Amino acid sequence: MVVGYTCGVYDLFHIGHLNLLRNAKSLCDKLIVGVTVDELVGYKGKEAIIPFEERIEIVRNIECVDVAVAQRKIDKVEAYKKLKYDVLFVGDDWYQHESWQKMEDELKGYGVKVVYFPYTSKTSSTKLRAIIDNKVRYA
Repeated sequence: MVVGYTCGVYDLFHIGHLNLLRNAKSLCDKLIVGVTVDELVGYKGKEAIIPFEERIEIVRNIECVDVAVAQRKIDKVEAYKKLKYDVLFVGDDWYQHESWQKMEDELKGYGVKVVYFPYTSKTSSTKLRAIIDNKVRYA
């Protein structure tokens, strides 16, 4: 059984989130999804619009998600030690980012493969926030 893991804020859930989760599930038998707690969202200087309890409930009820868990720390190696996943799925906007290269190298030592999926450039939470703020139109 191949266990996959991915994580994110999943605020203003959109098609890019769904694409990543569907693609991830197609490459594993069990998909565990970490949903970032409100306190951790602040590490990027951001604030979630949708509260954590609602975001995790949305993710928990998506057909391709087997388990949704709280992501309380950014460290994927610590998550591996707790969840014992085989594959970590992430958007390719992080590909070759220095912090991810380091994490990927460390995860290799545990036999974990990192798979990068194409970022959905047409829709993002950032773009949706701009729409809400009446700064742009949805294209």
